[in-house]
Amino acid sequence: MGLRTSSPVLIGRTAELGTLVTAVNTAPSVVFVEGEAGIGKTRLVNELLVAVRSESVWVTTGYCQPLRDPFPHGVVFECLGGCAKRLSASGRLSAVTGSLRPYLPELADRLPPAPEPLGDQAAERHRLFRAVRDLLAALGRVVVVVEDIQWADEGSRQLLRFVMTDPPPGLSLVVTYRREELPGRSAALGRAFRPSPGTSSAHLVLGPLEPEEVRGLAQAILGTPVSHEFAVDLHGGTAGIPFVLEETLHALRQREGGIRPDGRGAKRMLAELEVPALLREAMLERLDGLPAHARALAECAAVLNCPADVALLASMTMLAPARAGTAVSKLLTAGVLVEDEDGRYRYRHPLAQRAVYYALPGPRRQELHNRALRMLARQDPRPLLMLAEHAKRAGQHAARLRYGEEAAALAMQAGDATTAVELRLSLVAEPAVPPADVNRLVSRLCQDALTGLHQHEVTAELERLLPDTRLSEDVRGEVRLGLGLLLIRQEGALERGRVEVQLAIDDLGTRPDLALRGMAVLALPYIGITPLAENMRWLQRIERELGAVPRGLSGFAVLANSIGGRMHVGDPLAWQQLARVDPLSDDVGEQRHIARLYCNLADSCSWTGHYQQAERFIRNGLSVAARCGAPYVVGTAEATRIRLDWMAGRWAGLQERAWQLAETYQHLMPVVSELHLVLGWTDAAHGNWDGAAEHFARTGLSDPGNSIAPVMLAAFGGVVSVRLAQDDVVEACRQADRGLEVFRHKGVWAWAGELVPEAVEAYCAAGRTADAEKVTEELAVGLSSLDAPLAEVALLDCRARIAAHRGRPSAAAQEFHRAGRTYERLGVPYRALRMAELAAHHAPGGPDGMGELADRYAELGATRDAARCRHLLRSHGTTTPSRRGRRGYGNELSPREQDVARLLAGGRTNREIAEALFLSRRTVEQHVARVLRKLGAASRTELQRH
Repeated sequence: MGLRTSSPVLIGRTAELGTLVTAVNTAPSVVFVEGEAGIGKTRLVNELLVAVRSESVWVTTGYCQPLRDPFPHGVVFECLGGCAKRLSASGRLSAVTGSLRPYLPELADRLPPAPEPLGDQAAERHRLFRAVRDLLAALGRVVVVVEDIQWADEGSRQLLRFVMTDPPPGLSLVVTYRREELPGRSAALGRAFRPSPGTSSAHLVLGPLEPEEVRGLAQAILGTPVSHEFAVDLHGGTAGIPFVLEETLHALRQREGGIRPDGRGAKRMLAELEVPALLREAMLERLDGLPAHARALAECAAVLNCPADVALLASMTMLAPARAGTAVSKLLTAGVLVEDEDGRYRYRHPLAQRAVYYALPGPRRQELHNRALRMLARQDPRPLLMLAEHAKRAGQHAARLRYGEEAAALAMQAGDATTAVELRLSLVAEPAVPPADVNRLVSRLCQDALTGLHQHEVTAELERLLPDTRLSEDVRGEVRLGLGLLLIRQEGALERGRVEVQLAIDDLGTRPDLALRGMAVLALPYIGITPLAENMRWLQRIERELGAVPRGLSGFAVLANSIGGRMHVGDPLAWQQLARVDPLSDDVGEQRHIARLYCNLADSCSWTGHYQQAERFIRNGLSVAARCGAPYVVGTAEATRIRLDWMAGRWAGLQERAWQLAETYQHLMPVVSELHLVLGWTDAAHGNWDGAAEHFARTGLSDPGNSIAPVMLAAFGGVVSVRLAQDDVVEACRQADRGLEVFRHKGVWAWAGELVPEAVEAYCAAGRTADAEKVTEELAVGLSSLDAPLAEVALLDCRARIAAHRGRPSAAAQEFHRAGRTYERLGVPYRALRMAELAAHHAPGGPDGMGELADRYAELGATRDAARCRHLLRSHGTTTPSRRGRRGYGNELSPREQDVARLLAGGRTNREIAEALFLSRRTVEQHVARVLRKLGAASRTELQRH
């Protein structure tokens, strides 16, 4: 048993609470709070009472009960029964209040004597009403809350209406109710109420919470961050009703393993959740007392479990349309069903539907599923997913298999691989499915799983399938191949995936097409740090055996890897192979591999420096992937495009895009690691060293064997540059040594562009000239027969740095200048600017042109580099105004203040900000003060939250 807890803070009702407080503080006042059961009326009112409670205000609450015969005026006397102490401090009571003695014996010693009977029932009632109003007037400043007025007796309604019509000056009356349970759905007090002049009033109608409010409520209850995906699923499963949400979270928390608020399996958790007892009782209570035909229709709606019109519900219930319409009206009035925008009817949220569904006896449920199956099969188009589910629950296994396979095929055609995989997994899990059907299902399952995104969930299912005795040897090999391919995409599982792929090749002796696909994966140079020589052995074997595989699905699958692999290592032969490929096909499966071919080529070109070709390939790849539905291909391509945008200097909004993609593809290691590389580069350009180091670490630096090799090696280069910027030459050299050790083991010199120049710079700074010259010479030899423009310009960069270190500034400036022009031709403006800066630094005549370089850096978004150039100018006694001129920013942040604010938000100290932006501590202090003032933040902590 777990303790039920509600949110410690009010979520999503700030405006409503403000309205309530304002109305109640402006006495006399009358407030109505309307909303369905569980919507949060009581919580809102309790927050109100906390806000207005004080020694001068007496607060009292009465609760109406759903009794068959409510006590006359009972809720009003309940409210007044505890006012004895308040009366002691109040003034003289009018004589008419003595008529309350029989109703409020606890006040008898404070009330005047009871007046003589009037002998007329209407007159007695009028005197009683006057007495209540006079008693309230004597209490002074008072707030009266009446909860659930829909259950009050008629006498209480009339008495409250009498008091409201001419309320005492110190009274604030708050009434809550559920409109769906009012007699005849009339007004709360029987008829419309209009406040008298001088009386403040408000009428609030509480609706469900929005998804972000659901997220806030879940976080407040669970005490842990909740992902947007989890919140959206939670909102869909609870309709945003706070009571349903709280009960759901309580029930989820009792599950074995608890809640995973990161979004993993959220829909599955909600679907498997047993309906909480309080929700089940509340739902079944609504059905009590309804006519038999209305209850029968509610049961049919629960079995259908989808929005349905009256005609479909009438057919399911076997009622005449008019009678079915009457039943629907009664269910709407009782709050059992709701109407959607299309005029169809459904349960408000899945838990309400399941409460009614599981209250049905098993035979009755099966009968209704069979009935639904017959009716839905006649629809055009047929709702295949629903038919498969009804067939399963009706016990019709053959129909379940037929409809399930058709639905999975249709889902794949629509690009919904997740639904297709879930369907095939559920079919395979049924013991009654024959071996021949199992083999067919599993084969398609492996193909579909590699197309979708949620592959971490499929991996465990494939592992469970491997020992299934119903599988043939070939299909078992296919399962192992699919498992290996999925593991390669998961964090920390790449090496294990390679092992599974190798084992699969041995099991696929009679399936050469699939065996070649496995070999093509082992030939990919960027998967882990297997030496290039071994990758090439697999590649050569593929090319020898590829002729035995007919053109088509498998052929495209292998070519997508083999040509992309050669392109990755700078092999000129790749362009010749690509020229012989005809990337046209009407087959959806082939189109997915064509999309993958284009996107693989874009990725490989982006690492070797063929950026224009990479841009063309990625446009083509995304276009084909969008047409055929290939979400995994889209994910990898989007990450490549983010990196291409960074290289091309398209930095505006890049960080936000990278973070969004990292959340979307959080389970795909190849995508996430590449995005963290770009985020690390960006933080480094802003001078955020800690942020950059954290991002670089998430590319696999500590576990190179389970990383995407070029991403990991580029991250080593990023770490070296960050350590050099912090003047930590020893650590820079240590990281350079680690990176080059992995680099040499891998042996792909085409990837030298991001690491080797930084390593050379570190070695020169440490006086390790021989090491710098050695790796430069190795690079020159390694590039002798390669087509790798980025590595070639890196060689120029390395030679320039060594020349500068050896005291040959003119030669260094000339080499830096050549490297800068080459970077410009390649379309890499940031690297070109860096080379131009170094050329200017070593050229005779001082820092000419540094002002213009600073402006160009700033336009790009490289604030740290711009600050470095301006610092160099100041150190030479030169000040060059910005070509844009100076302007006043008022209450807006200036560009420099934006830089400071960004570093402040990252938790940097004044000293760290000064180092990052080449400013004095005093200047930073002034900038910090202005940033806090302009953003209205009282402290650094508040700024970080903002």
